[in-house]
Amino acid sequence: MKKSKALSPETQMMGFGYNPWWSEGSVKPPLFLTSTFMFHNAEDGEEFFKVAMGKKHSLKAQGLIYSRLNNPELEILEGRLALWENAEAGAAFASGMAAIATTVLALCRPGDVIAYNLPIYGGTSHFFTEILPQFKIRALPVFINGNPAQQIAAMEEPKLKMIFIETPSNPTMEMIDLEKITRARGHLEKKCGSKIHLAVDNTMFGPVFQKPLLKGADLSLYSATKFIGGHSDLIAGAVLGSRKLMKDIVTYRSFLGTMSDPFTCWQMLRSLETLKIRMETQARNAFVIAQYLAKHKKIGKIYYPGLFAKHSEQYKIMKKQCEGHGSMISFEVKGGKRAAFRMLNRVSLCHLAVSLGGTETLIEHPKTMTHSELEPALMKRSGITDGLIRLSVGLENPADLITDLGRALE
Repeated sequence: MKKSKALSPETQMMGFGYNPWWSEGSVKPPLFLTSTFMFHNAEDGEEFFKVAMGKKHSLKAQGLIYSRLNNPELEILEGRLALWENAEAGAAFASGMAAIATTVLALCRPGDVIAYNLPIYGGTSHFFTEILPQFKIRALPVFINGNPAQQIAAMEEPKLKMIFIETPSNPTMEMIDLEKITRARGHLEKKCGSKIHLAVDNTMFGPVFQKPLLKGADLSLYSATKFIGGHSDLIAGAVLGSRKLMKDIVTYRSFLGTMSDPFTCWQMLRSLETLKIRMETQARNAFVIAQYLAKHKKIGKIYYPGLFAKHSEQYKIMKKQCEGHGSMISFEVKGGKRAAFRMLNRVSLCHLAVSLGGTETLIEHPKTMTHSELEPALMKRSGITDGLIRLSVGLENPADLITDLGRALE
């Protein structure tokens, strides 16, 4: 199926980038479990390597060489991922952290600076604060609850190379205005006279409810383990962006070996076909559950975009930036860690496990689990408290989940 602007992404997930007659009429792409591909002749081998190594430009698709460089599953998947945000190109990775790490290493050099928001996923924070300094790359936090765009615009960092934003934030589900960040980035570029890349972790809302590339971002990154994979049975990552930036990132991926393997790509091709209906159903379920939790006497504060107060700044950002409110809920249990643990130990339908975006409902304690490596002072400033619980709502009947949560709270 050829790419068509008239067709929606969910329609094109059923056939884009693949012709059944390439594979004996198989409706679905077969799985190519091979490490290497045979050339028709020596001239083809020479040509494919020149293109792969960047020594020659070709309008044709890159010839198949070796599965660390390319593979039919990888190429079909990347084409379909790009459709969701109308990106020029995409790349699939072995994990979300592989996508982030490869992107940063491809675009930043020793002495460069990265600005990133807090709170943010714990693995990202650890990579920025503990790993990157070993490569002489500094990462500076800005806080969501303190006007991040203003904080970025005020930076006096001539070596600022990247702004890395996660919105909504993990785990407090706070929105960051990407248009304001884009303007702040433009102000700094004029001041320092060099390009600053804006990368957005779109895992929590994308690619169905939020499209950062349409809001000024250069790159949209994913832990594809989450909603894109959607069944808690694979680990993967993805990056979408311009052909120029993606070429640099894919070059690093090829030599670092951080690409997604053929079987995982094949699984994601399966998952992309139901991505929209899964995310929309999960969001509907989450809205019902969030309304219940917001009224419960043992819940102190609830963080859910679907319940932002109208006319609030957060509500305005969500309405102009997003096409839905997602299925992630965070809430404070009154009584702190003891009460939170008591609840977590009593759920039965909800799975006490980290990760998110799967078909099953997952529940966890950010302070001692996903965000436990964050320094106590930064954790407190970010709003990650002893009583905070994160809930990833799945496809179960919401009434059943409410019963389960209610029993655990009582």
